[in-house]
Amino acid sequence: MTLTEWARLVCAELELADEVDQKDVERVLDLARDAAHSVARPAAPLTTYLLGVAVGRGAEPDAAAAALSRLALAREEARGEAEEGR
Repeated sequence: MTLTEWARLVCAELELADEVDQKDVERVLDLARDAAHSVARPAAPLTTYLLGVAVGRGAEPDAAAAALSRLALAREEARGEAEEGR
């Protein structure tokens, strides 16, 4: 079973009308990767959940995911700069 197929089964179980495609899956996985690697592993599910909340409240998915990825990557960059300054 692919992740897209899994996502579609989840949507059906939750009675979500919107169709999920590969782009949706990739967006969430990319954001999870950025959060896990740049902040902390547990940040991945939390960040992707919050993306879902934002989208459910009307945020545009690509824009919201990009903003959260930028936030996570900036955190990693700031941490790296702080370590260099030691």
